[in-house]
Amino acid sequence: MVEKNDRPYTVSRYLLHRLQEVGIHHLFGVPGDYNLDFLDQVIASPIQWVGTCNELNAGYAADGYARLNGAGAAVVTYCVGGFSILNAVAGAYAERVPLIVISGAPPARRREAGALVHHLVADYYRQLDIFKKLTIDAAILTNPETAPDEIDRVIRSGILNKLPVYLELPADMAYAPCRQPAPLAHAGTLRTDEESLKRCLQEAVELINRATTPIVLAGVESLRFGLGSSLLQLVESLELPFATMLSSKSVLPELHPQFIGIYQGGWSREKVSRQVESSDCLLSLGVWMTDLDTGMFSGHLDHRRMIVAGNSQVNIGDHCYDNVQLGDFIRGLMTGVRPRSYLASHPVGVFHAKAPFIPEESKKLTAVRLYERLNTFLDDRMILLAEAGDAFCAAPEFDIEEAENFIVQVFYASIGYCTPAALGVALARPGKRPVVLTGDGAFQMTAQEISTLIRQKCPAVILLINNDGYLIERVLHEDGPYNDLQMWNYADLPSALGGGAHAVGIRVTTEGELERALTSAATQQDKFFLIELCLLDRDCSVGLKRLGDTFRKK
Repeated sequence: MVEKNDRPYTVSRYLLHRLQEVGIHHLFGVPGDYNLDFLDQVIASPIQWVGTCNELNAGYAADGYARLNGAGAAVVTYCVGGFSILNAVAGAYAERVPLIVISGAPPARRREAGALVHHLVADYYRQLDIFKKLTIDAAILTNPETAPDEIDRVIRSGILNKLPVYLELPADMAYAPCRQPAPLAHAGTLRTDEESLKRCLQEAVELINRATTPIVLAGVESLRFGLGSSLLQLVESLELPFATMLSSKSVLPELHPQFIGIYQGGWSREKVSRQVESSDCLLSLGVWMTDLDTGMFSGHLDHRRMIVAGNSQVNIGDHCYDNVQLGDFIRGLMTGVRPRSYLASHPVGVFHAKAPFIPEESKKLTAVRLYERLNTFLDDRMILLAEAGDAFCAAPEFDIEEAENFIVQVFYASIGYCTPAALGVALARPGKRPVVLTGDGAFQMTAQEISTLIRQKCPAVILLINNDGYLIERVLHEDGPYNDLQMWNYADLPSALGGGAHAVGIRVTTEGELERALTSAATQQDKFFLIELCLLDRDCSVGLKRLGDTFRKK
């Protein structure tokens, strides 16, 4: 609920009011002398402050929060904090996540005097200039009369475009009085050129109606812009089979009878790649043809038989239609395309329910058996975060039914993302349990954030694959000492970080130990679990082996 009282508005209060209006109820970050006055007003507001161990982790947490909540925000101090969060902002930009960064800054009078204050780098506009490269909009709030308009513009721009934005708040502006907020103009939607939409729909409808084996390939943009329900209506009303990609996994239900499977070029299951690549009319909706989503570009798609919609364009053969938004195009197809019989276009493959896992008590744990068991462990009350590495190579084989129950950073692929992102996920969806599947290399990047998960009493489950170093790099290239890590006693961390009775650490080496650990986690829903999964001889998933084979042939 938006704060209402008779206190005069300051720039800080105005900003906090707007954050609440767009659904932000938690702020992640690290205190610093330039943002302390702002943080005092955060504490006095209905927004909950969530202090993190460092600024990068705050950015990752806000990113995870935004993917489920529609927007997320993080607070840092000047330069030392701003540049620390920059990698998270870059990831949000690459993956189209509306992350709002608020940076404290030196007082305006110091800026005007050109004083050499602490944290300064080169000049007072260097941080703003750098953030402008990685955001859709940015502003320094130096004037209390114009600050409200700048706040409104920047926040609307981020939410509308699904991209990060940046607001810089000088310390002496935090308590500066400003006008009261009027009702926030709706962010609305990106505009479509109606004539361009009409012409591309006419051509697309003719191609689809003439096709014998049309298929929908649903991409990540459909997930980012919340088009899952429109896509589902499209495939069901027209009775078209559909596939997704790793980055868009579960944007449409994977138990649906029209679901073909995950398409990853040559890495796909044979039946999936054959049906997708032989389609005489492939509707590519919001797909990003990235290396990992296409199996290192190993697919064989004929663009002459494709309708490609995304990034505000529709491309059909040699024709390009600009300023056509994906949602408008999807909804337009529903009114023009002729429905067909599902029996004539059903997926080649047949869905098989999860097979029960029967552990062999003393058998050493292997990657194949680990991932087989994890697939039966996951349920609709959990949100799986698959880290870059063996985790997201194994993820296509997991059965995930709901779109919000799977998070992966497959394009930017910054290792260490998932552990702090789980903090944002837990607070955005308190009714669900984050499950992080990560490797030891990625975990060591951001491990300290499990202390915040414990402090916030988030009952996350960290499934830590201990394969002794940067396994994905060992698989992609001849091994070297640069892939080695110090071995940690990972299962001892919850206790060392003060978890007490709320946090449990377990080390697993056999299938029997795995079964007992997962059973404990499933039955103790209110506790934080870190389960260290020890794999011998640098064992890995079939997916990672396939990636290594493909990468070496590049």
